[in-house]
Amino acid sequence: MKKISLILLVILLGSCAGDSNSFMNRNKFENLVKRFEDPTRTKSQKPDEVIALFGDIAGKKIMDIGAGTGYFSFRMADKGAKVIAADVDDRFLDYIEEKRLKSNSNNVSTRKVEYEDPLLKKEEVDHVIIVNTYHHIEDREAYFTKVKNGINREGSLMVVDFKKEVKSPGPPKRYRVAVDKVKEELMVAGFDEFEVNNDLLETQYIVIAR
Repeated sequence: MKKISLILLVILLGSCAGDSNSFMNRNKFENLVKRFEDPTRTKSQKPDEVIALFGDIAGKKIMDIGAGTGYFSFRMADKGAKVIAADVDDRFLDYIEEKRLKSNSNNVSTRKVEYEDPLLKKEEVDHVIIVNTYHHIEDREAYFTKVKNGINREGSLMVVDFKKEVKSPGPPKRYRVAVDKVKEELMVAGFDEFEVNNDLLETQYIVIAR
């Protein structure tokens, strides 16, 4: 698969990842923003309930990998977290910066990351969240070893991604990663405790790893 942008929500079409990436990049940025920020998304994504699975995040430092428009980033900041909104796409980082200035939010900062590296310092954050982006990472075992290194000993990683067996908007089934595969890969990366929630979201699973 070709490398593709770590953005919050992507509809993959076509016969291969390259075709999907080309299709996505032909979309106007304004249309992508409209899709990601669609008010009706709260019904399926349930962001506040997802974030609540971290527990009390006031004062916690959290990296949002593939932050996109900051859909989760600003909600976590509103709950008192210090959020690093991370993405590989300058357009989305610029969008978040503009949104941050308009909202006068001092709890959100941006960071341009690499396809192969989240650019986290050792034990830099309390938690990491990655929504609708896990399946885009190429060498996930190596990537999430770096993520693990960046989380402090009491912290956790939350993965929210598409259920493989449920037909829904999102990537084709062949690109989706089953929960057991996520756990297997994250174990190699150094995580050894897992909580799986298949009930909160109809079309997505949630894996919390420590």
